Amino acid sequence: MSTGFLRRMLPSPDPGRPPTASATAVNSLLPGAGAKLMAALTVAGVVICPLVLDDPFWITVLGNAGTFAVAALGLSLLTGFCGQVSLGHAAFLTVGGYLVAFFGAGWGWPLPAWLALAAATGAVIGALVGPFALRFKGNYLVVVTLALIFVVTHVARNWEGFTGGFDGISTNKAPLALGGLDFGDMSAFGQRLDRQQGLFYLSWILVGISALVVRNLVRSRPGRAMQAIRDRDLAAEVIGVSNARYKIAAFAISSAMASVAGATYAVGLRFITPSEPLAELFLSIRFVAIIIVGGMGTVYGAVVGALLLGPLPELVKEFVSYLDVTVPGLGRPLVSDTVAAEPLFSTSSFSEALFGLLLVLALLFQPQGIAGVVRSLRSRRAGQSRLAVPPQQADEESH
Repeated sequence: MSTGFLRRMLPSPDPGRPPTASATAVNSLLPGAGAKLMAALTVAGVVICPLVLDDPFWITVLGNAGTFAVAALGLSLLTGFCGQVSLGHAAFLTVGGYLVAFFGAGWGWPLPAWLALAAATGAVIGALVGPFALRFKGNYLVVVTLALIFVVTHVARNWEGFTGGFDGISTNKAPLALGGLDFGDMSAFGQRLDRQQGLFYLSWILVGISALVVRNLVRSRPGRAMQAIRDRDLAAEVIGVSNARYKIAAFAISSAMASVAGATYAVGLRFITPSEPLAELFLSIRFVAIIIVGGMGTVYGAVVGALLLGPLPELVKEFVSYLDVTVPGLGRPLVSDTVAAEPLFSTSSFSEALFGLLLVLALLFQPQGIAGVVRSLRSRRAGQSRLAVPPQQADEESH
């Protein structure tokens, strides 16, 4: 890659020169009427959803999807925009979960305090991991981030005064009030909302904040520097982009978002233990699958991927009865949690197999994820629009 390309990735050194129309279109927060419409529909859906859904299961599932979207946005920033692969995301969720359990539920810290503590602690730990990205790359960096899960799990099992050890710790009493708004006991449009409905709103408010942070960051000079590092880190270093500064910053921001997501997720669970469900390797793999299927290096791809894949294990458990069919020739059920039936898959192993299958299919047939499909359709429609313009009109428009 030429240094000229990398220079185009960074802002112009002449701040007085007005940006071109194309640059403005690329850098706009919501480029195009379609993006603005989708943002408006998303906000409307978030507001209406808890008011019209009576089933607590779906409220919980969609609220958890919002929590996963926050963590996935952080991983998308780290991996999709900065090119640093991580399998340690579940470790930061665990850190956030135990922080809210100890300081929120245990000491009664208010919502803004334990959220800020989770973000700050995650950022500090991520900044400590960041320097390893300067020395290790590729599979070696994956191993380093993977080791975080085992370290955090070991600490959670043995630091009984803080985590409760193997017995776990409750998060049920964590305060959920923000000023005069209590997400644990709130009402909207004359309707009383329970705790899970309030947590749904809290999760998706955090999604909106996280999406704005990531979107604005990638449009800025640091964001374009991260993308330059992702594409060619040595060439970026040559033209003056500090690999150390931006890699550490990417790890810190990503880890802070994951820790906030873990704190919110733990409050919804009401009780957490060292082994289930936060500090799991499979949870980290789930986040990787989310950003791959949704579309690496995109903001909306992480959110869409979280909506599609985040609730998958819970959906399998809820609708396992539809999968409890006998496999012809084997006489055994396909999926069941009854050990005596000798099923081919338990619900957890079937979820893992389904994640693996979706991940392989996405990598084989649509490596750019859902975001790539959207871009292809958009390009095709733009090409058809250009072909539909008469040659004489097109020539007049060019002048």
